[in-house]
Amino acid sequence: MRWDDLRRSSNVEDYRGTSFGGPGLKLGVGGTLVVAAIGYFLGIDPSVLLGLASSVPTQTAAPQSGTPSDEQGQFIAAVLGETEDTWSAIFEQRRAHYSPPKLVLFSHAIPSACGFANSAAGPFYCPEDSKVYLDLSFFQQLADEFQAPGQFAQAYVIAHEVGHHVQNLLGIEAQVRARQERASEAEVNQLQVRMELQADCFAGVWAKHADQVHHILEQGDVESALRAAAAVGDDTLQKRVQGYVVPESFTHGTAAQRTSWFQRGLTNGTIGDCDTFGAFGTI
Repeated sequence: MRWDDLRRSSNVEDYRGTSFGGPGLKLGVGGTLVVAAIGYFLGIDPSVLLGLASSVPTQTAAPQSGTPSDEQGQFIAAVLGETEDTWSAIFEQRRAHYSPPKLVLFSHAIPSACGFANSAAGPFYCPEDSKVYLDLSFFQQLADEFQAPGQFAQAYVIAHEVGHHVQNLLGIEAQVRARQERASEAEVNQLQVRMELQADCFAGVWAKHADQVHHILEQGDVESALRAAAAVGDDTLQKRVQGYVVPESFTHGTAAQRTSWFQRGLTNGTIGDCDTFGAFGTI
């Protein structure tokens, strides 16, 4: 992936190396849904994460704000900056304003407005504070355990989480959460799957626009992202963790669905082509 010439975002809060302690956190309904969804991302029992969220202490700490100086931090800031430029242009075409999210780098665990973020749960977006949370150790896990190495695979992960922020700005996230509050467990899961697949599609939209403007893609990059998308499919993760799949418990979509929707966004490059809800039924 070519990223040296990309603009670096300053919307980064760097808590790496900071530890936390103090009174525990309480989760609201929205936070509980988010943490539960995160658990399924890596095949972790959501009750474990919810227990952590309510019992692990927290402490207010000042981050290093702005563009990180280390190479890995520079890469993160470059990808984030390109998502800002891409989505700002797309929103402008829609006569709307794009307000970018903050990206929080942390080590091991950190409090968020959606509950306590633990590195074991993987990257996630919290709509309650409009921040993306990322422990960079996940990228090593993505390469070593999930056989999805490469910087563009990492960029896909970031773009997917920023895709959730786009959903938040478009009002999609609020509509889905409202529907989930009165839905059955199976319907809650299906709505979450559609949310995740749309975020995959939005990641593809970002990649298409970024490549058109800055020619970021190199040989093998798309395949790298597709491997990452397949690696975090519900069926892939459940087979890995428990040896079998339970389709009704899916919350992110199968490997085939995730790669298909990413490719759709990459091929067509528009928000309208990412209507996962219309593809399966309206909200």
